[in-house]
Amino acid sequence: MSGDAHLLVAADYVVFAVVLLLSAAVGFYYAWRSRKQGTSRDFLTGGRKLNALAVSMSLTASYMSSVTVLSNPAEVYRYGAIFGYLSISYVIAVVYTSEVFLPVFYRLAINSTYEYLELRFSRATRLLGMLIFFFNALLYTGLVIYAPALALNQVTGMNLWGGIISTATVCTLYCALVSKTFITYDTHTIGIMFAGYMSVIIKSVILKGGISTILSDAQEGGRINFVDFDINPLRRHTFWTLVIGGTFGWSAVYGTYQPQVQRYNSCKSIKHARLALFINVLGLVCTLTSSVISGLCLYSFYKNCDPWKAGQVSSPDQLLPYLVMDILADHQGLPGLFFAAVYSASLSTVSTSINAMAAVTTEDLIKPRIKLSEKKLLLISKGLSVFFGIVCVAMAGLASLMGHMMQVEGSVNAELSMYSDSDICPQGGLCGLVTGLAAAVSVSIIGMISPSPPEMTRPLFLSTEGCNFTTGSSFNWTTPLPTEPMWSGLHAVQWHSPSYLYFGVIGGLTSVIVGIIISLLTGGLRETVDPRLMLMKEDTLSYHLFKRVKDGVRAEEQRYQKQPTDDRRSILPCTFPSLGHGRNRQCWSAKQGGWNQ
Repeated sequence: MSGDAHLLVAADYVVFAVVLLLSAAVGFYYAWRSRKQGTSRDFLTGGRKLNALAVSMSLTASYMSSVTVLSNPAEVYRYGAIFGYLSISYVIAVVYTSEVFLPVFYRLAINSTYEYLELRFSRATRLLGMLIFFFNALLYTGLVIYAPALALNQVTGMNLWGGIISTATVCTLYCALVSKTFITYDTHTIGIMFAGYMSVIIKSVILKGGISTILSDAQEGGRINFVDFDINPLRRHTFWTLVIGGTFGWSAVYGTYQPQVQRYNSCKSIKHARLALFINVLGLVCTLTSSVISGLCLYSFYKNCDPWKAGQVSSPDQLLPYLVMDILADHQGLPGLFFAAVYSASLSTVSTSINAMAAVTTEDLIKPRIKLSEKKLLLISKGLSVFFGIVCVAMAGLASLMGHMMQVEGSVNAELSMYSDSDICPQGGLCGLVTGLAAAVSVSIIGMISPSPPEMTRPLFLSTEGCNFTTGSSFNWTTPLPTEPMWSGLHAVQWHSPSYLYFGVIGGLTSVIVGIIISLLTGGLRETVDPRLMLMKEDTLSYHLFKRVKDGVRAEEQRYQKQPTDDRRSILPCTFPSLGHGRNRQCWSAKQGGWNQ
């Protein structure tokens, strides 16, 4: 592999622009068609008229962001394909959400999940939950805006702040239209994201002479490391950290995080909402699979010369764009397609977050205090979208100081779990929320100040022995070599952080335990709760499935009991005539509901 870098050519810029312009044209077309939407509820939830397929794609696209596209392959490259166990947590989290959270939120028909906290606990709990959401959403959205801008800056030389401002501007324009617009846009984003991934995977397989070579290289390099069931919580990635930690994190995301709840609440029926969640799992698993394969492709190409250690890139999150320019530069247009995929993923997530923040502000701060007409609320919601778009630009500047994206994403998701189970406790919600927040933030800070040592995180071996870079390249990916985090001087602290995937587990369990203790001490467990706010067994899909099976078994038993006692021993199914005994054979026909000779 050569150190000579490649720049995008005119064809790449054309593909990049055309893909994004076509996606934008589709969005603006649907916005024009639905321009007569006249209420804030229509703006925020699409009038509850959307079908399962569109919403499922939006659920996948809105959280599988540019951070996912760039960071997940880098995680696999550095820590192995064990990262794929995260798919198990997707399934568990979605089933849990479908059974516990979805029925309650959909029945209440609320635009903000934090309305529930006030209905169940108190206004103070609602406001604190809202503040936590704003902190999470702004931090994560800033990161998502920064990611594609950084990638374009490194590859094309485009001004970093130009990319940040253009991303936020386009997203703000989308959000100032209607919610249906970017849900429609999300359906196209999925296709663009997979096209970008597949361009890298297919070209890598061709250059390596088949997928077997890539898998063989990964096996030799220790990247096929699925057999790791160590229960040590300090380990970065094991089966247990990925499944348990991932389940807590994704349950919080799909169960209580405003953008996702707002998505499935926009479905036209609870059946469509539930189906949207289940279809969404397929999208999540396919995206993760593409990430894992891309990470293995990265290792197959750079197993003897790691660009990060060699100083060709300043962050692991730049590895996949580096590979794209290394193997696709000779195919004009394909690098442009990949960067369009990264950019599209960012637009989808940022649009979702901005719209969700506008919804929370309207429902939690404005409506309870000021009585306004629906037309004025609609205008305010759109104005808030513009405001939050501007704020997100500032947050993107902070993202440049936050280090490796995957670690930051885990920190952002950490606080989401702290009240995902607090709605089960009738009292102590506010105390549980505060202590859960304190616990999650504490372990996040400790994780930055005193991270787990290499023997716990166990990054896999990366070599630079095969590097043969030429000099005089007209383009530099980076000037500085990889450096230690800004907190490296504070590593004297002896207590090491658990896996970043356990941050949310610690916060969530702390919230639940404290909430229950406070409820016991104050007698809150004896208080009567409005049944509308509680999960009823009739709300769950498992109850109806179990009931159907039970009714079927009971019907068969009743038919059996109707037959003469002496004949029950010789009952044979009519579908097996060879088991009979001549003319005297009798069998019970379930289809005819009687005896056949």
